[in-house]
Amino acid sequence: MSPLADVWFRVTDLEVVEGRGCRVRAADGTTYLDFTSGIAVTSTGHCHPRVVQAIQEQAARFIHAQVNCYRHPLLESLAARLAELTPGSIDTFFFANSGAEATEAAVKLAKQVTGRPHVVVFQGSFHGRTHLTMAMTTSKTVYRAGHAPLPSGIFVAPFPADDTEVDAALEGLDLLLAGQSAPAETAAMVIEPVLGEGGYLPAPERFLAGVAERCERHGILFVADEVQTGFGRTGRMFAVEAAGLEPDVIVLAKGMASGFPISAVGAPAGLMARWPRGSHGGTYGGNPIGCAAALATIEVLTAPGFLDAVVARGDRLRAGLAALAQADPGLCRIRGPGLMVGCELAHPGTGRPDPERAAAVLEHCRREGRLLLMTAGTWGHVVRWMPPLVVSDAEIDEALAAFGAALTATRTDA
Repeated sequence: MSPLADVWFRVTDLEVVEGRGCRVRAADGTTYLDFTSGIAVTSTGHCHPRVVQAIQEQAARFIHAQVNCYRHPLLESLAARLAELTPGSIDTFFFANSGAEATEAAVKLAKQVTGRPHVVVFQGSFHGRTHLTMAMTTSKTVYRAGHAPLPSGIFVAPFPADDTEVDAALEGLDLLLAGQSAPAETAAMVIEPVLGEGGYLPAPERFLAGVAERCERHGILFVADEVQTGFGRTGRMFAVEAAGLEPDVIVLAKGMASGFPISAVGAPAGLMARWPRGSHGGTYGGNPIGCAAALATIEVLTAPGFLDAVVARGDRLRAGLAALAQADPGLCRIRGPGLMVGCELAHPGTGRPDPERAAAVLEHCRREGRLLLMTAGTWGHVVRWMPPLVVSDAEIDEALAAFGAALTATRTDA
């Protein structure tokens, strides 16, 4: 019996020993094209030379410099760089280790600033696995089951599937504010600009604008959870830029440091100043190696033309999937900006989710195509494409060929 806990869900049983760029090598020597990116984390690919060098150099100076005890220079350097990149007046940052920690910190900040107890989230959300962020997560019951009672004060508003549902979703949000969590009791609305675990479903820009307007009208903080969408994943540095929005608070993690665990909460200095000193903290937040890895990652992501290439690779991927859908009625609803692409597998005729085929397609991709993918969505039928942002045209085409072969092998209606 393994001494490891068996609580982690497993996409594969692979034991990998090395990764370079968009590929990982298993212990048996087999190489796989990794389009999971460690769940959208290895933004610059596995072991990017600049990131590796930054980690190595920093490890020789300081491995751990605890923020309460003393400060190291990369704290200010990373915060200043993030202030240059994040939207609007966001200019001050708190560092943590994971997306869940940063999300929970953002809620604590919102409650301190507003003096209000409640938080609104949106259907299909995933915000983490702590008790509070589990309460904020509505994409799958497996993330919550068996852990009740969860913290109170979390209210769930509708999330529109497309532009045609925006008005109804905003009416549902208004109804929630009128019937469940009064504006005067609501500290924050926390939203993913593109649902992650909820199925790679982009929020329509008009919906995001409507949420932001209601927040401003009622003095509620608009919190953008950019844990998965941030740092170039959608073809922009941050997804809210596409809607021209400036959140009150932004939550950052995943692709921030190419795989090193570091996260951040960003807000205007005036908001951060209202967070009482000592009311939040953490032992490892702002780790010097994490800061070095993040700075190196940002250097790669902000190189001239890099995000243009992300957009181009995303266009190529979506076009390839659309071509495959022409020949397979079960492949549908291809969506998502940049390299955050989702496509659904559904039963032809009924359009009902087909998670069994989705699982079979991914298994075929792994076994025969040496391609690693993951699913998402409440029903598990959305295939999500999240390759490293350094992916090439040739690697996109290789993945599409493997996926196409898997579609052919799993069809039952032909």
